[in-house]
Amino acid sequence: MAEDKTPDARFTLANERTLLAYQRSAIGLMAAAIAIGHFFGDDLLVVAMALVLLGTGAFAAVGGYLRYRQVDAALRAGRPIGSGSAAHLVSVAVLISLVLAAVYVITQAG
Repeated sequence: MAEDKTPDARFTLANERTLLAYQRSAIGLMAAAIAIGHFFGDDLLVVAMALVLLGTGAFAAVGGYLRYRQVDAALRAGRPIGSGSAAHLVSVAVLISLVLAAVYVITQAG
């Protein structure tokens, strides 16, 4: 088993910056969900778009924290960091939100 050691401060700070980026993204996604829900009414497509954004924001917050903990543990144990799935899943959810937004714009244009 690898010895628990204090990692280089540069890597620890980079990991913290990544966590903060996840948290900023989560706040932005949740703010967008609230704005869409408030300003665009209660159409089913609007509610779906707001819920997807809200869920994506919540997932970004939790996924970012879990990724931070995973990387921190790997750094302290001297193990390879490995890849995480949170960024990929958040990207897919944002893409779904963009598709819903496009459908909304197209249906409202007519």
